[in-house]
Amino acid sequence: MKKRLIILGSTGSIGTKALEVAADFPERIEVVGLSAHGSIKLLSEQVARFKPQSICVSRTDAILAGANLAQTNGAAFFPGNAGLVQMIEQTEADIVLVATVGFVGLLPTLRAIDLGRTIALANKEVLVMAGNLVMAHARERGVDILPVDSEHNAVFQCLGGKHCSKEVRSLILTASGGPFRGLRQSQMDSITPAQALKHPTWNMGRKISIDSATLMNKGFEVIEAAHLFEVPVDMIRVVVHPQSAVHFMVEYIDGSVMAHLGITDMYLPIQNVLLHPVRLPNRFPSMNLADLATLTFEAPDHASFPCLDYAYESARRGGTYPAVLNAANEIAVERFLNGEISFLDIPRLIGAALENHSAGSANSLDEILEADRWAREYVSR
Repeated sequence: MKKRLIILGSTGSIGTKALEVAADFPERIEVVGLSAHGSIKLLSEQVARFKPQSICVSRTDAILAGANLAQTNGAAFFPGNAGLVQMIEQTEADIVLVATVGFVGLLPTLRAIDLGRTIALANKEVLVMAGNLVMAHARERGVDILPVDSEHNAVFQCLGGKHCSKEVRSLILTASGGPFRGLRQSQMDSITPAQALKHPTWNMGRKISIDSATLMNKGFEVIEAAHLFEVPVDMIRVVVHPQSAVHFMVEYIDGSVMAHLGITDMYLPIQNVLLHPVRLPNRFPSMNLADLATLTFEAPDHASFPCLDYAYESARRGGTYPAVLNAANEIAVERFLNGEISFLDIPRLIGAALENHSAGSANSLDEILEADRWAREYVSR
C-alpha cells in the first residue's frame, strides 16, 4: 500500500533524508505536502521532483516566493505558521512527518492527531513541552506516534513497537558527547557558534547542533522517551558513547542488556518509520563491526553540562516546567547564535528561567502556551 506523506520541514536535515527515502521507495510513498521555513531554492527543487499537491512557506519574507512557486507548479499554497495547520487540514494524507524545529511543531501535530493521521515525530520539543497532552490526545484518537530520532527509533525497534513491560529495569540512551566532550566549564568561556556547530558525528541543523553541544538535546530525548514509552523519567539513563554506533540499550530486571547498533545515517530510522511495519532492503551495505574496532562508554559530565540535569529536574517537577525548559532553551540558543550571549550563558539563562517560574498544571493548551510565552519573554530580556 502506498502511503500519502506530508513533510513539515522538508528542507531541513530530516526532511531532505525523508525525501531520499521517498525517492527510493516510490511504490510505497507518495509525497503530497511539503513545508519549508524559507529555503525557497531547495524547496523549488523538491517540488519539481515530487510534485506535491500542497506547499507551505512560513517565513514572512519568503511567502511571496513560495506563493509564486505553488502557482507555477499548480499546487495549493498555505502561508505562515498557520499554514502548517491549514495544509494538514486540506491535504489528504496517511502520515505526517513533523521535522520542524521547536515550538512551531506543536499545533500542526495536535491537528494531525485530530484528523487521525499517523505521526512520524522528529520534533522532540513537541513532547518536551506538551507530552502529557499530546500522548493523551493520541490515545483518545487511536493515533500512532512513531519516533524518528535515532535513539527513540532504536527503543521502538528493540521493544517491538510496544511500551515497556515490567521486565524492563532501565532504558539507556547514548550521547556522542558533542564537540566539547572532555572540556571543563573553565575552558568554555570563549566558545564560538562556529565551533559549537561542528558536531563530531551527525550532520544536523543549527539549533539541534547547539543543543547537542550543551547536552540539552539528550535531556530533551530523556523527556521524550518517558512520554513515548510511558516510563518514569528516572528509569532512563544516559551514557556518552563517542562512536555513535550503539543507539540504545534496554536493561532487563535479570541483568540482561539488549543493544541496538546501526550505521550513523538518519536515513535508516526514517525508513523504518515511513515504511512501518514493513522492512525492506535499501542501498546501505551491511554494518562492518570490525571497522568499529573500539566501542567506549563513559558517564556524562553533569558539572560541565548542566542542561542534562535541568531536563531531568523539569520532568520530575512536571506541569509547565518542561514547556519553560524548551522555550528558555530556544531563545538562549538563538541569542548565542546571534552573538548576544556566551556559550555558558545558555545553561545560566535556562536555570534562571526554571528558578523564577511559577508552575502551572499543563492540563490545557492555554497553560502550556502561556508558560512558553513567559519563558521566551523572560530569557529575551
